[in-house]
Amino acid sequence: MFLEDQLQLEKKGISLEKIENQISWFKSGFPYMNIIRPAIISDGIIKYNNQILNEMANEYEKAVQKNIKIKKFVPASGAATRMFKDLYEFINQKKKDIFHTNFSKQFIDNLNKFPFSAELKKISKINDDNTIGINESIIIVEKLLNENGLNYGNLPKGVLEFHQSAKGIRTPIEEHMVEGALYVKDSSNHVNIHFTVSPEHENMFKRVVESARKRFEEEYDVKYVISFSHQKTSTDTLAVKPDNTPFRIESGELLFRPAGHGALIENLNDLKSDIVFIKNIDNVTQEHLIDDTVLYKKALAGTLCKTKDLIFRILELLEDASEIIIRDSIIPSLQAHNINIPETILMQHAKHLKDSLFGYLNRPIRVCGMVKNEGEPGGGPFWVEDKEGNIALQIVESSQIEMTNEKYKNIVNKSTHFNPVDLVCSLKNYKGEKFDLSLYVDPDTGFISEKSYVGSPIKALELPGLWNGAMAHWITIFVEVPLSTFNPVKTINDLLRPQHQPE
Repeated sequence: MFLEDQLQLEKKGISLEKIENQISWFKSGFPYMNIIRPAIISDGIIKYNNQILNEMANEYEKAVQKNIKIKKFVPASGAATRMFKDLYEFINQKKKDIFHTNFSKQFIDNLNKFPFSAELKKISKINDDNTIGINESIIIVEKLLNENGLNYGNLPKGVLEFHQSAKGIRTPIEEHMVEGALYVKDSSNHVNIHFTVSPEHENMFKRVVESARKRFEEEYDVKYVISFSHQKTSTDTLAVKPDNTPFRIESGELLFRPAGHGALIENLNDLKSDIVFIKNIDNVTQEHLIDDTVLYKKALAGTLCKTKDLIFRILELLEDASEIIIRDSIIPSLQAHNINIPETILMQHAKHLKDSLFGYLNRPIRVCGMVKNEGEPGGGPFWVEDKEGNIALQIVESSQIEMTNEKYKNIVNKSTHFNPVDLVCSLKNYKGEKFDLSLYVDPDTGFISEKSYVGSPIKALELPGLWNGAMAHWITIFVEVPLSTFNPVKTINDLLRPQHQPE
């Protein structure tokens, strides 16, 4: 490393040791996860009947009245470019072909169903009497995406117009504010929401929040406390050449890249709340379809509160508990509440059993909603064995599984649920002290991808994902939630689904 490199690292808050570790990962790669079996109903995933569902929701509502600190955490960094990938392809092929793609034709044929259609047609100089041919279609798509139009291709998802109803047009930011009023309201009627955003987009988010704040506060009888943070530059990762040597840009400086959503564990670590709901920015629905979402969010939180209270009581009892009490009372009670205790702990004796069980229970807790798999993309819930032989519940992305291995392929084919990113988290220990979340990350679960920089091939490294590797050593409980609670918008045409259309 040159002196200039050391100064660059110091400015970004990145240690030389961290860079050396990253280069070693580029050279060795990350190991695949050793999945043992899929988590399914009654073997890793809880399925509630209506009675228990409402009981869990009531548990949460009772906890709210005890003045607990609640927050909704919404990852919302980056532009929505990938949402318009198919429309960019349509524009780019116009010189070679005069025909629509299936995707662009669906978009144009249903143009009036998008909440931004009136404004888009106006700036495209298209009225309802016009026949929209291929040339008009190209103009419309270009005006949707480019700076001389709506500029949607360069804006963050949070500020795009997603929904239109009798109450008006709403962005994802506004829909999260509405959701917050319905299940994140604390005993003082405050709604705390935290968005992670790119620095260049923060003012856009603030403008949307301020334009909606008064209206929603009056309608839902709440007071919003909205905060923002940026992905820390100290979490950026080095880019390397194909031969695993550091890549340098034209100025000679090292090239660093944002390290994926796993870097947001640092942002989550800064929060002081007792309970944190986590949900992606694009996973929203129209308000008239929101009842399932609200009920299940409360039930997940109630499950967390009940689990947390049990674990905290046991941690206080463990100091004076005998081995007999631990084996005959404490462990069965934990297992009855769907808290898996590894065999490596159960096999221990006396003092070692007590100490190991205490360490195992004194960790952050998360309850994760899991949706029955009906073809949607996403990671899934599995039982996974670690290096020490412990078997635990984990969320595993497809890139972490060695699909060329028939054993693992068969396990994946038997899986029944996928991860919709629907989490409720407890971040404090039984003494009310904040956990240091960085201590519970599995560094072996990162990801390496091939990218390019100004035409030159590079390799990029992503940190362990926020809800898989970054939370690998948390206490984990999976609960089935209905598909109606999962309404992501990954492409612009997803807004044509019934969940995003007016009543």
